[in-house]
Amino acid sequence: MIEINLLPGTGKKARSRSAGVDLAGMATGLVAKVKDPYLVGALALSVVAILGVAGMYLYQRERTASLDEQLQKAEQDSIRYAAVIVQKRKAEAQRDSVVQQVELIRSFDNKRYVWPHIMDEVSRALPPYTWLVSITQTNTTTLAQPDPTPPPKSGKKPGPPPVDTTSVPQVRLHIVGNTVDIQALTRFMKVLEASPFIQDVQLAKSAIILVDGKEVTEFQLDASYQTPDPSAIRTVPVSLSVR
Repeated sequence: MIEINLLPGTGKKARSRSAGVDLAGMATGLVAKVKDPYLVGALALSVVAILGVAGMYLYQRERTASLDEQLQKAEQDSIRYAAVIVQKRKAEAQRDSVVQQVELIRSFDNKRYVWPHIMDEVSRALPPYTWLVSITQTNTTTLAQPDPTPPPKSGKKPGPPPVDTTSVPQVRLHIVGNTVDIQALTRFMKVLEASPFIQDVQLAKSAIILVDGKEVTEFQLDASYQTPDPSAIRTVPVSLSVR
C-alpha cells in the first residue's frame, strides 16, 4: 500500500530534527562541568602558569640584553686599559732600574773615603821615632747580592734588590811598623783607639829585630774601621785659583 504525504515540508522537518545536533544539551553539560571546583582550580593554575612563564621570559630577555651591554662595555674597558697597564709596567721597570743604579752610586760614594780617613788617622797618631812598614787590609768586601729566596706568591710585583747606602763594609787592618821606644807603641795604640774612625786596636805581635845594626821593636797591630758619628766629620769648601 503506497502512502502519499500531501502536506509539503512535513517530512523534511521531521528528518532534520532527528538528524540535527542537540546544542542546548551540550551547552547545559558544559555549564554543569564548569561548576566542578577541581576543573576551575586547574584552569586557574593554568592561567597563572602561563602568565608566570610569560613574565619570566620577558624578565630573562631584558636581563640578557642588560648583561650583553655590560659585557661589551667591560670588553672595551679591558682593551683600553690593557695598553695603560703595559705602559705602567714599563715605567715601573725603568724606575726600578734607575733607583737601583742611583743607590749603587750612593753606596760607592759613601765608601770612597774609608781609606783616606784611615791613612789620615794613622798618620796623625804616629808618635816620634816610630815608622810604618805596611798597612794592609786583611778581609775582602763584596757588594750586597739579592736574596736567592723566591718572593711569596702574591699579586704584587717584586721591586729591585735593596742596596745598602748608609753602612760601610767592615774593613780589617794589619799594621806593621818599627819603633825604638816601647812606650811610643803604647801611645800609638791609645791614639788609634781614641780615633772615631778606628776601633778594636790589638797588638798581634812584637819582637826585637836589627835595623842598620841597631835594635828596634817590630810590632804588628790589628784594627778595624768604624763608621764615625756625623758630628766627628768636618767638611771644608774647596776653592780653585784661576790664573
